[in-house]
Amino acid sequence: MTGTRIAALGHHRPARVLTNEDLARTVDTSDEWITSRVGIRTRHIAGPEEPVDELAAHAAAKALAAAGLAPADIDLVLVATSTATDRSPNTAARVAARLGMGSPAVMDLNVVCAGFTHALATADHAIRAGSAVRALVIGADKMSAVTDWTDRTTCVLVGDGAGAAVVEACDESEAGIGPVLWGSVPGMGHAVRIEGTPPRFAQEGQSVYRWATTQLPPIARRVCERASVAPEDLAAVVLHQANLRIIEPVAERIGAVNAVVARDVVESGNTSAASIPMALARLLERGDIPSGAPALLFGFGGNLSYAGQVVRCP
Repeated sequence: MTGTRIAALGHHRPARVLTNEDLARTVDTSDEWITSRVGIRTRHIAGPEEPVDELAAHAAAKALAAAGLAPADIDLVLVATSTATDRSPNTAARVAARLGMGSPAVMDLNVVCAGFTHALATADHAIRAGSAVRALVIGADKMSAVTDWTDRTTCVLVGDGAGAAVVEACDESEAGIGPVLWGSVPGMGHAVRIEGTPPRFAQEGQSVYRWATTQLPPIARRVCERASVAPEDLAAVVLHQANLRIIEPVAERIGAVNAVVARDVVESGNTSAASIPMALARLLERGDIPSGAPALLFGFGGNLSYAGQVVRCP
């Protein structure tokens, strides 16, 4: 039987760093106010000449290099993003063109902050079904492009970046991507929005906080059950990097007492679909978790959607 595994990861953040002190010079806020409420200290911001597909291509190229593969080895490109500038060509097609790929299938998925884990599951399903052999799964968002920089409740949260994974077929006995558990709360889709002309990010912070901290821990434990991994056996917990006030209590309530908890939000801000692959790639890059160790990936947020799976680290 065919299984799947993550062969390699890559990440990219724009060069410009925006600190809390920088923001305090433009809106009524302070470093103390931001860190006490969301835990963010810095974020990376792309320039007008850096579209989201460029961020995605940089991360994808790093993942390919880490896997020892050429662009022509990929037959499926999935990009999770909610900040694509254009409807067509889609972001995945533009990434494929930037990397000089042959003729891969190219698809964008817009599940906002849960986009990467949805895309990872989709790649897993496609490969297991025999529709692909190797996939590039990318989470990329340029949140700065949909942010009202005069609104202190949202502009302090966001950052830009991309993370990518090479997913490939393997023997079922070596499979490294567990079953997905996914869903949404359609009636509360208004709680996190990117809408209007021009589109702008907005959220009902208290509603999202209550939902995330109360409803998501039991769902995340069910993800572990599906993978036959006890929470205490997890080496890492990589949640959507929304806010430390959400990440820390949710991780604690999952019961992953021996796991490293990703806190990339402190340095990168909320990068939406990019946050999980970026955070996982940076944990591995620093040697915080070993190859082959089980990690819980769990995305949540926009649409009040969620998706999670346990993976073996490359």
